[in-house]
Amino acid sequence: MIQRRLLLAAVSLFLLISGIDPVADRYTWFLETLPVMIGLVLLIITSHRFPLTQLLYYLLALHAIILIVGGYYTYAEVPLFNWLRDSLELSRNHYDRVGHLAQGFIPAILVREILLRLSPLSRGGWLYLITSCICLAFSAFYEMLEWWTALISGDAAQAFLGTQGDNWDTQWDMFLALIGAVCAQLTLSQFHDRQIANLTNK
Repeated sequence: MIQRRLLLAAVSLFLLISGIDPVADRYTWFLETLPVMIGLVLLIITSHRFPLTQLLYYLLALHAIILIVGGYYTYAEVPLFNWLRDSLELSRNHYDRVGHLAQGFIPAILVREILLRLSPLSRGGWLYLITSCICLAFSAFYEMLEWWTALISGDAAQAFLGTQGDNWDTQWDMFLALIGAVCAQLTLSQFHDRQIANLTNK
């Protein structure tokens, strides 16, 4: 409980500080960090009725930080990845690739936990497949949200889209989310199962 509250406080403080004077314009910061704001509210509302595993809370905090950093700088201008781009002679700032890999990796554990605890699904191939499909569907829906926002906002949403001139950016984003979802299940499933067992046996 204490660790959960500390994580919540740390992410909330980080979000607040990032919004004071973001390098990105305020509109872009809001669009990029809105999922964090929604997630924080949902976690607070559900924390007593449906507490999550400690693994998942840490992963969600990490995901929130990735989103907040992207919102503060815009995904195309995160300084460390600008340095990597210039040092390695890369074609673009790849921070958004990290963000979309996380968009599959971390939600996969969230989806897996919800399905195992609230649905008839058990561990095995169907859980693996359905979790991967849900993460891919969410990534595709997020790409549509970006598209709709761009249609409504026009040039104001260019930093939010963050395509950096790549015609295949949307496809890359969805592909990386799928890779992230698969990797999360391959690497964390056993540890996650133990955490769920400890939580439900309390």
